[in-house]
Amino acid sequence: MMLILRLLILPVILAVFSIFMGLIYKSVDRKLAAHMQARIGPPLRQPFRDVRKLFIKENIVPENAVAWIYNLTPVLSLTAAVSILLYIPIGSITILSGYGDLILILYLLMIPALGMIAGGFASGSPYATVGAQREMVMLMSYEFPLAITVISIVWKLSTTYVLTDAFSLTTLAKYPVWEAVGPVGFIGLAILLLTLLVVTPAELSKIPFDAPEAETEIAGGLLAEYSGRNLAMFYLSDAVKTVAMAGIVVALFFPYNISVFFNLPTTIGIIVDILFFLLKVLIIITVCVTFVRVAAARLKIDQVAYTYFIQLTLFGLIGLVLIVLDTILPVLTG
Repeated sequence: MMLILRLLILPVILAVFSIFMGLIYKSVDRKLAAHMQARIGPPLRQPFRDVRKLFIKENIVPENAVAWIYNLTPVLSLTAAVSILLYIPIGSITILSGYGDLILILYLLMIPALGMIAGGFASGSPYATVGAQREMVMLMSYEFPLAITVISIVWKLSTTYVLTDAFSLTTLAKYPVWEAVGPVGFIGLAILLLTLLVVTPAELSKIPFDAPEAETEIAGGLLAEYSGRNLAMFYLSDAVKTVAMAGIVVALFFPYNISVFFNLPTTIGIIVDILFFLLKVLIIITVCVTFVRVAAARLKIDQVAYTYFIQLTLFGLIGLVLIVLDTILPVLTG
């Protein structure tokens, strides 16, 4: 019965919870951005209204679209976004765990983007086709620095603690990486953290990295032809992926819980840790999504590609080299 509860009921609860929190974070993001621009902004319940309105509207499929791909990709995108959260430690709770969680997560992160690319091409719209091409360029650009960051942390922890399942986020959460490095490694980790924070808005296609959807250039791009429930599912996928991406940052760099510092009953401790996790996610979203999109203008697609594939990749490699030096210097000097 406990296995059934864990594998069937908890994922459903997590899906509902992640959608709710994703819309809440989207509300807070829009409200904070409005205040930073001296505007009032929409009410906090506005994303919920938007989703409800989309679900009751007609779902229109373009005449020239490949209908089954056009309708399938929003479902795949939302499913993949929710699946990521199954492997992320939320407070002290992880629903699924295994030896290669982190590798699987890297693949799952690509599915929403690939779904939008396929949906854009399948819609038959020239605007969506341009957006899909831009999304492919972005996907190829930011995956490399993301992989460098993940591999650097896993390598450092696996060599320090001799871990056999270092690619499991549950294991990484038990061994905060900041405690495994010296001064040189600390600088390297700070560089890798900054790299991941810069990757985050691109993963979410937020300004200044929203070239695939640029409303003022290509009329919404990838989503130009989407409406009704299909557009609502893409909207929800974006909200859930925002929580998932921020959760990955938390799991890799800030996996700390605060219940260990207090003598709390088990149930209350779990609730406190979950609330603390949600607070950390909110801080990450505010720092690398809200502040950035308010302060920066949209980059051209060639600027995005150069920034990630050249500059940020080199930045991440510098962080990796410092992590390696932090490991081998004590051996050489000892």
